[in-house]
Amino acid sequence: MRPATATALVLCAALASTALLAGCGKETAAGGASPGATCTPAEPVADPAGRTWDNVRVVSGECGPSGAPSTGFEVTNTDKVPLTFTLTFTLVNGFGEAMDSTTRTVEAVEPGQTVRRPLDAEDGPGSARTYRARITKVRAVPADGAGGDCPSSGVRITNDRGDAAMGLRVVGIHLANCGTTDYRLNGYPALRLLDEDREPVSGVEILHGTTAISTGIGGDAAPRLVTLHPGESAYANLAWRNTTTEGDPVNAPYAEVTAKPGAKPVTVTPELDLGTTGRLGVGPWTKTPAGAGQE
Repeated sequence: MRPATATALVLCAALASTALLAGCGKETAAGGASPGATCTPAEPVADPAGRTWDNVRVVSGECGPSGAPSTGFEVTNTDKVPLTFTLTFTLVNGFGEAMDSTTRTVEAVEPGQTVRRPLDAEDGPGSARTYRARITKVRAVPADGAGGDCPSSGVRITNDRGDAAMGLRVVGIHLANCGTTDYRLNGYPALRLLDEDREPVSGVEILHGTTAISTGIGGDAAPRLVTLHPGESAYANLAWRNTTTEGDPVNAPYAEVTAKPGAKPVTVTPELDLGTTGRLGVGPWTKTPAGAGQE
């Protein structure tokens, strides 16, 4: 698996017990150290899984004003637009056993900017320092419109984690009106599927409605006008099957979502493992009931 080629990610990982201890100390600007910090030069170390990644490397070095190492990671944006990164790590002990998994989001990294952050387990600061860290997934999307502060459009578009059962996948696309005026929808979101390099994916038929994929999953109703007042939201379900028969399976981790004609596309990460089915069902925009949460 390869993350987007626009991504340059550096992970400062800690080795267990007799191995090198990695650290980044406090967050610093690109190429520098925190005031008062003493850091040895970062040196590449092997990923625990033995994989190679485009623009991704693991480094080790001792940092921190107190001399105590702290596991961390660096993200560098080599794209031309601000990006929001979502990074998944597996923490591995000295025996190569996976001990924990954690996800970190770094919002709105500017072009050319390097951001350094600590990587700790759920037990709190420093709890990850005795582990090596394996990079298991890197996702980077244009920052404007996907999460974070309310974008200039006044709407925020995200996706949920979805449901999977017997090869059937259902993921919700969510649109929140975070602006100050009403926002109207009528119909289906338009989708453009993208691969791991955020390049277009071909050969997939996008269907209006989800009945052809499966019934009773919330995408069968006819489209209707949806008016969202400030603070309200709507959703549209995506449905597919990941059956694999003859041919090469299609994976589209990214999708550009255009809420309605004339709207600015927003990139989200529904992680579409379409197998060889060649079909994706898209339900109509539906107003989210009051009090309903997003999973």
